[in-house]
This record gives sequence, structure tokens and C-alpha cells, in this order.
Amino acid sequence: MRAIALTEYGGPEVLRLSEVEDPVYGPEEVLIRIRAAGVNRADLLQREGRYPPPAPAPKVEIPGLECAGEVAAVGARVGLFRPGQRVAALVPGGGYAEKVAVHERLVWSVPTGLSSTEAAAVPEAFLTAYDALTQQAGLTAGQWVLIHAAAGGVGSAAVQLATWMGTHVVATVGSDEKAAWVRGLGADYVVNYRQQTFLEVIRAYTPGMDAVLDFVGQTYWEDNLESLVPGGVLVVVGTLSGDRVQARLGVLLGRRLTVRGTALRSRPLELRFALVQQFVRRVLPALAQGRLKPLVDATFPLSEAARAHAYMQENRVQGKIVLTV
Repeated sequence: MRAIALTEYGGPEVLRLSEVEDPVYGPEEVLIRIRAAGVNRADLLQREGRYPPPAPAPKVEIPGLECAGEVAAVGARVGLFRPGQRVAALVPGGGYAEKVAVHERLVWSVPTGLSSTEAAAVPEAFLTAYDALTQQAGLTAGQWVLIHAAAGGVGSAAVQLATWMGTHVVATVGSDEKAAWVRGLGADYVVNYRQQTFLEVIRAYTPGMDAVLDFVGQTYWEDNLESLVPGGVLVVVGTLSGDRVQARLGVLLGRRLTVRGTALRSRPLELRFALVQQFVRRVLPALAQGRLKPLVDATFPLSEAARAHAYMQENRVQGKIVLTV
């Protein structure tokens, strides 16, 4: 099969299409013929050698954490899927390819109204956002959440999910164009961080944040904590500006704040199973009904994965980038 196999680390130019062996699927695995694969920030880190795949290390390192397509074959103990069925999947790697093998409990049927391109924009983005909002932050209707990088794939999914859950949203973006777009997703307040600070807006117009979803890290650390109400939760999803901070522990103690880190790829398989099954029960019906939408900004052929990564690095993305196979 054809795949983007990493034989070296570096810039987008190291992403080259090559011939590799077809994946071998186990008795509880589904072999998916991939039609589309989502692109994520984590893929850029892996391309640079800073986000290795979980153990055991694959024979061939192929990026890609989410995909959609059709079932090509199933293992002997697979009971939920059959060949030809349209599916999407959360994968630990291997999405930038024509085929991938994945455990059946990380796979779900694609709703009739979604194309493969749209379906491929769902797994990593919506599962990460859903986990951060519900499992990590424990948000409920009527509370307030601050979502950084809200025009990105996970950020835009989080804005939609939070609004759907009845949560009030303050979002940060880097341009007026992105601000208007995110406001259209349901955010109560959208801050262009190039023009004002999110802490100013929070202090002026809200009672304070019950939770913060942060993809930025170092530069937002102090203001994130200041924006939280007593008992609030800071969920660290990414560290775009750096991962080292100087912490004033008295702030955490005095206001009973919680700081939690989250990542799907490094999570034990059983925990990923549980999250996927909860997502399928609770969120997938809303996607099928159009109440939540996968937001695809741009598509590139698999052979042009380098262009897709370069486009993401320009920080102009509104929603998801998808590779078509």
C-alpha cells in the first residue's frame, strides 16, 4: 500500500509517499480502507521527532491519529462490523496511509449524512474536546469555560460541544476573521488576543471561569489561573508556547484550583475504549442530526501531506485539515 512513512524527522519536506507492506490485523481488529485522514498538531510534532508513537513501536512509523473509510476485512473475533461498512476510527498512528488496522472498539459507523472527509475530521478533535470538557473539567450546563485556540480543530469542536452542553464560552483567536467565525459557532465572547487580553474580557463581562481548556501553555499560565473561580480546573491540552512554567503554589492552594493534563494517544487502551463508547452513545447522534458539525477548512491529497503541514504551520486554519486518499 501507499503511505507517508517517516524515515527521517524534520520539516514538511520529509513527508513523502512511499510503498510499504499492508498492515496485519489481529482477531479483534478491523482493517480499514482509508478514504480520508485528519491532520493534527500532534502530527507536526511527530514529524519533528517530538511525539513518538506508543509502545510497542511500529515497524514503519506512519503519522495520523484519525481516519474514515470502509471496512476491508475483519478479524475472527470481530462482531460489530462487516466488510464494506463505512466507518471512522481513532488510531494511535497509521492514518496517513491507504489502510490501517485498529481494534474494533475504537471504530464506529459513519452517520449517513457525513462524507468520509467530514467523518475523518471527527475522531481526534471531538473526542479530545469531549474528554477535556466532561471527563477532565467536569463541566455542566450554566458554567463558564475559556477555550484557547478556538479556531483550530479541537478548539472549534470544543466551542460547539460546550455550547451544545449549555455551557457559556469565552474563546480566544488570533484575527478578527477567526473571531467572527468562532462567534458563529456559539461562543458568548471571542477575544482577538492581538488586540486585548482574555483576562480583561473575563473580568469585565463574566463571573469568572469554571474551567480553562489550554493549548498554549507557558505564556498563558498565570492569566489562566487568574481567570478561574475558586475550585476551577485548568485542563492542559497542548503547549504551543512552551511547557515550562513557574508555579505559585499558594494560588492553587488558596483557591483550591486543579491543573490536569490530558492526551488520548498515551492513554491505556481500556480507557480509550471507554471514552469512544461514551462518545458514540452521547455525541455521535448529535453529529448525525447536524446539531454538531465537523468543520473542514481545507483538503489535500495524501501525496501532498507536506503542503497540508505547511498550511497548518501558517496558523490560518479555521477548523480541520483533511488528507484525501
